[in-house]
Amino acid sequence: MAEQFTTEQVQEVIETGIAQAQELLSDPAKIEELLGQLQEKVKEMPAATGEALANIPLMASMVKSYVTREYAEVSPKVVATLVSAFLYLVRGKDLIRDDIPVLGIVDDIAVIALAMKIDEKELAAYKEWREENQMPEAKLEA
Repeated sequence: MAEQFTTEQVQEVIETGIAQAQELLSDPAKIEELLGQLQEKVKEMPAATGEALANIPLMASMVKSYVTREYAEVSPKVVATLVSAFLYLVRGKDLIRDDIPVLGIVDDIAVIALAMKIDEKELAAYKEWREENQMPEAKLEA
């Protein structure tokens, strides 16, 4: 049977990656590389996860806009939380192994969902900013 995980474990996953995320945020080239890896990972995920992971492009866009200093109305901690969640997705060290059918993706969805919940207000403000500035819909691009 697949391993069980709790909200506390998912929170710990994000918190554990914060230091590495903060380090990456000081290097735009490394963020570009991570976003490229994220794009590839999302392509590999089953189509059924589409709705659960639908905000990943917006999240990635906010990170990129922050790193390029296009958008600075967000806390660095919020951006680090998103990057930490992205690191979890692309690293391959999962709470539940990805090769377990159906259940293997559950932990990935949980980590992204928690990052979105933590950063919900900031993501909504960023989305509004994009709309006010008539920017195209956020898409995953490295």
